[in-house]
Amino acid sequence: MTETSESSATQQYWEEFYRDRDQVWSGNPNPLLVREVADLTPGSALDLGCGEGGDAIWLAGHGWRVTAVDVSATALRRAAGHAQDAGIGDRISWAEHDLAQSFPGGSFDLVSAQFFHSPVAQADERTDVLRRAAAAVSPGGVLLIAGHAGWPSFVHEHDAPFDVHFPTIPEVIDGLGLDPAAWQVETTDEVQREVTWPDGQSGHRVDTVVRIRRLR
Repeated sequence: MTETSESSATQQYWEEFYRDRDQVWSGNPNPLLVREVADLTPGSALDLGCGEGGDAIWLAGHGWRVTAVDVSATALRRAAGHAQDAGIGDRISWAEHDLAQSFPGGSFDLVSAQFFHSPVAQADERTDVLRRAAAAVSPGGVLLIAGHAGWPSFVHEHDAPFDVHFPTIPEVIDGLGLDPAAWQVETTDEVQREVTWPDGQSGHRVDTVVRIRRLR
């Protein structure tokens, strides 16, 4: 596991986020990842912001060789434990990175950034990281970005837990600055789903997904 050289506000926030509870996520893969990857031939994959490993474990279980990255050492330890329990620990490499400061080397057939939002990162940091993500895609490979289009229906902007900009699909694509001769946009979609928050409030939330293939 690769350790970053110094602590950052991002590291501190996410480490406390995971330390404060025994389990944060369900352990299931993100449905948009499953939907968009199901027709791809397994190869090498980079999972950015892997959390407790739900996506990485699903990918490995479906034949991918995965490099899974997160800023939280606690999250990575849990994820590695879940992968061992699932019998696929040897198909996943876990790496600790604050992606605004360091990025894993190599190129990959799939680079996935699922719900890559942070209450402590600067707005331009997300764009910079996603540009690095695009640069890590092998020719013929896919960049997959899923995110929230906004807060759930029951959260009004003035009551939002933190200030964050949820980029639109055109903003995501424009921010990547890709050469249209070298990339093909395959999916741009908004998906509405039902959500329930820990305090019991329920409603719907809209997510976005962008899948782009590198042609050369």
